[in-house]
Amino acid sequence: MGEIVRLQKYIAMSGAASRRAAEQMISDGRVAVNGKRITEQGVKVEIGNDEVTLDGAVIKVADKKIYIALNKPEGYVTTVKDQFDRPTVMDLVSREIHTRIFPVGRLDYETEGLILMTNDGDWANMVSHPRFESSKKYFAVISGVLTIPELNRLRRGVVIDGKKTSPAECDIMEIDMGMTLVEITIHEGRNRQVRKMFEAVGHKVKKLRRSRIGIIELGNLPEGRWRYLTSSEVEYFRRK
Repeated sequence: MGEIVRLQKYIAMSGAASRRAAEQMISDGRVAVNGKRITEQGVKVEIGNDEVTLDGAVIKVADKKIYIALNKPEGYVTTVKDQFDRPTVMDLVSREIHTRIFPVGRLDYETEGLILMTNDGDWANMVSHPRFESSKKYFAVISGVLTIPELNRLRRGVVIDGKKTSPAECDIMEIDMGMTLVEITIHEGRNRQVRKMFEAVGHKVKKLRRSRIGIIELGNLPEGRWRYLTSSEVEYFRRK
């Protein structure tokens, strides 16, 4: 007899999505067990015995968990599939990784830098869930000269989308040709947060790169390439 788990956990274990996303998939009627469509939460399945399908395709729990760091170039979306047929991060890993994996969190289309990918839905939830407060460091080139009062506003937190951001670590690195290079570390993961924070103090982001998530550094990883995470990097998020 195989292990019996809740359906949303099975989906997360398969690498098809995080557990929270799996719950929405179930509610949307996209999941079936042994041919029967499931829309309610709480259904349990037996690993290795019950057949689970997502959008009609069978999904299985992989034996090996995969954790990678990718240097996403600008012009790629961080989804498994894009409705507008734009390049996705999957295009950068699919030739070498044949197990189904998915991105943890998102970087918008114009932003480059560090993105994590895995087939471990529970781990993905630990990385991305707000209660774990994983710090994220970015380098931003913004229009105009960032003043000290504006810098201090970013450090204290600014209001975006009707809610004040948590205090940020923020430093001016360079001012040149009417633009400012800023290093900023945030402790949240709100939609387009860094761009909106700079807009809140009157500056438009011209270029944005994420260089760190928690203890995981982008380092000298070439653009468009990826590497496996070390065991200590993986375990860091389990201990938080």
